[in-house]
Amino acid sequence: MSDYETLLEFAISLAKQAGDIQLGYFRDKELSISTKQNDFDIVTAADKASEEIIRGGIRTTYPTHSILSEESGLTDIDASEYLWVVDPLDGTTNFSAGLPLFNVSIGLKHKGETVVGVVYAPYLGELFTAVKGRGAFLNGKRIHASDETRLSHSVIATGFPYDKAVNKDNNLDNVGRVLPQVRGLRRLGSAALDISYVAAGFMDGFWELALHEWDVCAATLIATEAGARVESLRPDRIVSIVVAPEGIFGQLRALLAPKPQNN
Repeated sequence: MSDYETLLEFAISLAKQAGDIQLGYFRDKELSISTKQNDFDIVTAADKASEEIIRGGIRTTYPTHSILSEESGLTDIDASEYLWVVDPLDGTTNFSAGLPLFNVSIGLKHKGETVVGVVYAPYLGELFTAVKGRGAFLNGKRIHASDETRLSHSVIATGFPYDKAVNKDNNLDNVGRVLPQVRGLRRLGSAALDISYVAAGFMDGFWELALHEWDVCAATLIATEAGARVESLRPDRIVSIVVAPEGIFGQLRALLAPKPQNN
């Protein structure tokens, strides 16, 4: 087993431990929920407990590695070549509402390049994994992005930024252009699952504005290893990306607007 494969197994173990914690909180009427930036940006006790188990595991086993995590930010170990990028509970709004589309996302960068990716949806029992250069897998079976070439036959996913109520640059213009051209448009509420589903060929494309590195690090490796194309959509809105197989990538990308000029 290579070093990266060993690190993958470690990441899977952490993701499953966090997933067990989430299942213990899921649909609990007493779940503690608080807001962060605004009413749309929330955190729960399950987020915090999941992050604690993941960060604690990394700190104990790999104390010389840095960690970037949604709830705690960056723990930077001087001169470390390794950076764990963690979203302990992606899809918190779904989770808090009792909807099963949520997951643990753990990516690992080595010298700035993502080399390990794990996206685990515990309620659904779906474990997406990848090691750079070795393909992508769902529950141990290799997956591939779709071979669709017609945008009109495609199912595409997107999402909306947390500042959607106060910023006119909220993705509605893109939705207006894409929706009439595709078979279906979906908003699942978890970027990591959206991208992983593109990797598996369950959906044909995804785009979103104003994400963060922890939302996409693991899933974009999985998508790339499954044959999808991943590109930056906008440099001005944090992490904004488009993901699709080559057969429809250009068609989808052409519909997505550049930065609005009068925002």
